[in-house]
Amino acid sequence: MKNILFTLLMLLFSTQILVAQNLKRANHLFEKRNYIAAAELLMNEDVKSKDIQQKLGDCYYFNTQMKEASTWYKKLINNYENTIEPTYFYRYSQALKGINKFNEADKWLQKYNEKKQLKSNNTIETLQFFESLNSGIDRPYVVHTVATNSSGSDFGPAFYGDSIVFSSTRNSGELYDWNHQPYLDLFQAQKTATGDLLNTAPFSSNINTKMHESNVTFTKDGKTMYFTRNNFINGKKGRDSNKISHLKIYKSELINNKWTNITELPFNFDNYSIEHPALSSDEKQLYFASDMPGSIGSFDIFVVEINQNGTYGLPKNLGATINTEQREQFPFVSSTNNLYFASDGHFGLGGLDIFKSKISNENYSKPLNLSDKINSNLDDFSFIINEETETGYFSSNRKGGAGDDDIYRFTQVKKYYVKGVVQNKNNSKLLPGTLVTLFDEKNNTIAEMIVSDDAAYSFEIKNNTNYKVRGSRKLFSPYDVEFSTDNSGNINKNILLSLESYEDAEKKVVEENGKIQIKINPIYFDFNKWNIRSDAAIELENIISIMKKYPAMVIEIGAHTDCRGPEEYNLNLSHKRAKAVLDYITSQGIPTTNLKSVGYGEMQPLNHCVKEGICTEDEYDINRRCEFVILN
Repeated sequence: MKNILFTLLMLLFSTQILVAQNLKRANHLFEKRNYIAAAELLMNEDVKSKDIQQKLGDCYYFNTQMKEASTWYKKLINNYENTIEPTYFYRYSQALKGINKFNEADKWLQKYNEKKQLKSNNTIETLQFFESLNSGIDRPYVVHTVATNSSGSDFGPAFYGDSIVFSSTRNSGELYDWNHQPYLDLFQAQKTATGDLLNTAPFSSNINTKMHESNVTFTKDGKTMYFTRNNFINGKKGRDSNKISHLKIYKSELINNKWTNITELPFNFDNYSIEHPALSSDEKQLYFASDMPGSIGSFDIFVVEINQNGTYGLPKNLGATINTEQREQFPFVSSTNNLYFASDGHFGLGGLDIFKSKISNENYSKPLNLSDKINSNLDDFSFIINEETETGYFSSNRKGGAGDDDIYRFTQVKKYYVKGVVQNKNNSKLLPGTLVTLFDEKNNTIAEMIVSDDAAYSFEIKNNTNYKVRGSRKLFSPYDVEFSTDNSGNINKNILLSLESYEDAEKKVVEENGKIQIKINPIYFDFNKWNIRSDAAIELENIISIMKKYPAMVIEIGAHTDCRGPEEYNLNLSHKRAKAVLDYITSQGIPTTNLKSVGYGEMQPLNHCVKEGICTEDEYDINRRCEFVILN
């Protein structure tokens, strides 16, 4: 019996030693970022402590296995919500986005913000973010796959003449501990007329080694390149005190068609990574990502000056507008000084999203998410664009790709416009302040604007569509032009709107007494009457014919009396006479909406006859009148 008990105790002790060794080995692998192997050992632990649950979640999270990551983060939070670091709320939120659980993700993102006491824009809900983001898309992207993608990882495209240079794991060889894929090399593919990538081949044997090579940028003349590589010392992988090989940026020159003079940049360091180089548009600055001391988050974007003598300034963090407490990586600077970068710290759709910020005098505008036309709920990164051709490439591990990471190309939906200026038909003078309206084929208003001092207008239009553009101005006849767009390039339109004033177009339209009027012979009413006499009807035909010619014209009919008789009596009489004229004109087919009748009585005399007995009959007649003032 004693022998049996001893044997059992020894087995128990051996098991405990084995368990301890297994856990020690798992922790060692985790510290070395060998996440797949670490996860396998941690899964064998019978008791999943807080530390093990954290590490299991991280192992899957850092390999974009979001379903498994969310499972372990959920267990961690359920068991230890009050004692874990806020970072795990954030990672859990990101993992939930990765499996399309956006409402739940919002809950834990809010919890993260509360724990960190952040006054953040991240309070917006993801689904609401989708809607607001897409409603504001001015020029949507159209995304296409490319033929060069392999079953491994392909990412980090860079422009190089008529080619694209990118990183890939397609070579067989030693596996990288982090994800158990082959080490990265640089490859080159030819761009087709459509932007597809074909005829892929290794880039340069002088550059590619048994280490990682990735994320390259070239000078415009194609003679200098900067690229990312593992810390590489005397042909061997350099490691820090934790035996981790960090990344560095190297420079190489093209001499006699060979890449040579490979040197590492002086601000590299063995204990942190410098990666993802990107040249500014004038090639006087180098942008990069790093986790160097002084970073706001796990990785930040920095910039360093490239001096004329080939030396470098001190790296400068781009600051809190760009960098967050999470990751900012993969910068790219366009020819028009737009900074594109990937981040999982700015509010997005999940994983790394691609953002855009305008560079101006060393300042950076608030980053703009490139929308779900480019971004997905997983990792989207390594964005490059030719803004002249409005085409480019980016990388993503979204579902449906050929491998773990894939390169995608994109185009932008082109904008087409109808443009022009508004001028006076008779003297060609510009007419600022004119209302210009764009209508669809059903006469629905699409857009409108009041032109400024340059009298220029511009509206976005679509192909294969019928339109009408109209210029409208007070005291001018509206000017309409109907046009159509096709699908073969005849889309942009330039249309001059020449408006003619009523005064120039019609002899009977004159300026009199400070008003633009249709001037006809006086119309008369019988004493104390307001019915339209036959001689008055003949004169009113002149008004009717002009208004039918200009359907948009609006007229005020103003009836006036002289000062003889009671003031109230004259006012009432003028109202009745103005209304009688309006009724007659509308009876001849003129819309009531185009007419306004006002009785002024004796309030607006044209001469000095403001009292009875001081004027002749002819002088009083001047004030008894009916005016037809053009309002519009």
